[in-house]
Amino acid sequence: MSTSNEQQCLHRTGRPLLAMALAAVLAVPGIVAAGPTIQVGDQGSLNISYSMQVWGQSRSYTSDTDNGSTFDTFLRRNRLTFAGQYNDYVGFYAQLEAGNDSKDGQDNRSVYYRDAYITLDRSDSMRFIVGRFKNTFSRENLEACLEPLTLDRAEIISYTPFGGSRDTGIAMWGNLDNAKLQYRVMIADGREGDVLPKHQPRTTARVHWSVFDPEPDYGYLGTYLGTKKVLTIGAAYDMQPQVAYANYTTRSNPQDYTGSTLDIFYEQPTASGTYTLSAATFDYDVGNAINTDPDPLLGSNTQLKATYVKGGYLFPNKIGKGRLQLFARHEDSKFNLTSGYLDQTSNAFGANYYLDGQKLKLTLEHNIVDFNTPNPSMASQQDYSKTTIGLQLIF
Repeated sequence: MSTSNEQQCLHRTGRPLLAMALAAVLAVPGIVAAGPTIQVGDQGSLNISYSMQVWGQSRSYTSDTDNGSTFDTFLRRNRLTFAGQYNDYVGFYAQLEAGNDSKDGQDNRSVYYRDAYITLDRSDSMRFIVGRFKNTFSRENLEACLEPLTLDRAEIISYTPFGGSRDTGIAMWGNLDNAKLQYRVMIADGREGDVLPKHQPRTTARVHWSVFDPEPDYGYLGTYLGTKKVLTIGAAYDMQPQVAYANYTTRSNPQDYTGSTLDIFYEQPTASGTYTLSAATFDYDVGNAINTDPDPLLGSNTQLKATYVKGGYLFPNKIGKGRLQLFARHEDSKFNLTSGYLDQTSNAFGANYYLDGQKLKLTLEHNIVDFNTPNPSMASQQDYSKTTIGLQLIF
């Protein structure tokens, strides 16, 4: 089963025979089998896997009110995954998470279901997902967090304001033209609660075109480690009507939410090594409600415009016992708040050392964040840097 734990059941091919489906999953380039697979009856199966990321992080501020440096060791991700097939056409996935345990001194984090959904595969061109699962908006959110290029995805910009990383609902998606073209439509809860003028579902549409090798799965990888030649261009649109009042005090002037993104991913294996380049733009809008009289729960990213560019180079041969990959990342984020405090640029560089592909690897990253207008009263919104070393194990 893939190390892309949050995508396991979404890799299913929908073949008539379960054995063929499992073989196809495990044969996908860049996919690594993890954990045992148990046969259940004639058609059913269950795969169990465990994954952990342990981070040690040095940061040049301690908290919002303390600009002294700090060091912290914590479990960035700590997951137990159950995935499989009920029969040839119906699959399932459930993932238990206790992430960020021991971060900032918060020990004994609660265990919860990060994902829980059912897949229905009528054909490769028409599939359905029902439950709580990955928001289908941005490529980077859909890139497996256990198979990224850099240390991790962006902390804010790749998550929609109201769908976040995951949402609960239904999605229809599929592949056309030999999986060169992929479409997705998702209807989900989006923003909920008493602060909304009117609760209506959030709707997301995404499409991508792959020029060379296809990316046929619901999720993506941040790097295929030289196993595929990929050039994929994607776009998505996200919307939910009447998510916030611009004048919350008087409960007037309701505003709609819209979001859009464009992204491109390129990976080229050559005799001199594997080269990876990825970029995206984001535009979120809620009618400038955040700068008028918003409700207290409205997020600061509702007027966000942002971009990222990231690249990597994987050496062609082993160095010592593993393979070395260098990477760099640049982000530019404009929150368009009246104060201007959150507008920032982020530059990171580092390396992955693959001892056994993504199943066992070390990552080192140094990140420098510069604020256009530092907030004089909040240390976390002043220029800072952080250095992280991470160990990843998937079983």
